[in-house]
Amino acid sequence: MDKTLAIIWYSYTDGSRQLAEAARDGAQEAGGVNLRYLAAKDAQTADLLDADGYIFACPENLAAIAGVMKAFFDRTYYGVLGKIEGRPYAAMICAGSDGTNAQRQLERIATGWRLKRVAETAIFNTHAQTKEEILTPKVIGEAELAAARELGATLAAGLEMGVF
Repeated sequence: MDKTLAIIWYSYTDGSRQLAEAARDGAQEAGGVNLRYLAAKDAQTADLLDADGYIFACPENLAAIAGVMKAFFDRTYYGVLGKIEGRPYAAMICAGSDGTNAQRQLERIATGWRLKRVAETAIFNTHAQTKEEILTPKVIGEAELAAARELGATLAAGLEMGVF
C-alpha cells in the first residue's frame, strides 16, 4: 500500500461527517491504499502533500463552502500550489436545498491547484429550510451513505490500480 487517500471534512450539524465516514468506510472496504481521515480544522499542508488523492466533504453555509472548510483551503492553498497537480479528487456537499454555489467554489479551488476531478461533485440535499431544521443534527439516509461509500471505494480502487 503505497498510495494514500486523504478524506478531509468539516461538519456542523453532522451531515458532512456522516458522508465522510461513509466514504472512509468504502475506501477501507476496497482496500489497497493508506487512508487519512482528517477534520478540516486539523488538516495541514503536509497532509495534502503526503496524499495521492483526496475526497473533500463539507456543508454549504449561506450559499458558500462552510467557513472552517474555507479556512482549511486558505491555510493550505499556497503551500501546495505547484506541487499537487494532476492528483485525483472528488467532493461531497451537504446542503439544505441547493449546494451548487459551494460546489462551484470548491471546484474552482481544486482547479487552481490543477487537481483532476474523477467523479462529479455529489450534492446531498437535506431539505432543511427553517432555522430549526438547519440547526438540527442531520441523519443522512442509507441511499446517500451508499453513494458516499461507493465514492470512497472508487477513489481507493482507482489509486490502487493507478487509473488516476
